[in-house]
Amino acid sequence: MAFGGLFALIWVGLSAAVGHGLGASVDPSALAASLAQHQFHALGLIVVGLALNHRPSRWLVAAGALMLVGLFLFCLNMDARVLLGWEATRAWVPVGGSAFMLGWLCFCVGLLKPEGAPPHD
Repeated sequence: MAFGGLFALIWVGLSAAVGHGLGASVDPSALAASLAQHQFHALGLIVVGLALNHRPSRWLVAAGALMLVGLFLFCLNMDARVLLGWEATRAWVPVGGSAFMLGWLCFCVGLLKPEGAPPHD
């Protein structure tokens, strides 16, 4: 949940910086997509943390870890590319997007099948 709060902080800071002209010369659609993913997955990490408080599960831990990987590989990578012209790790962006998708899949499994649930016959 702390990482969710941290990435929410980064999202607010970047949004404010862009609103005050930092990203005036960048592609607005790419920046908007990155900021939307920041916001959504920062909140996703917080939700995963809350779910873990009620239903401990390795699936939920994996969901949080994958969302964190996605935030680093997708969001921070996109921000660096759009705002700073950093292209060196551009190939990692799809890996981050895939991590987001796998994270949400793990989240669903973790909610549907908590640890210690008896097997169904």
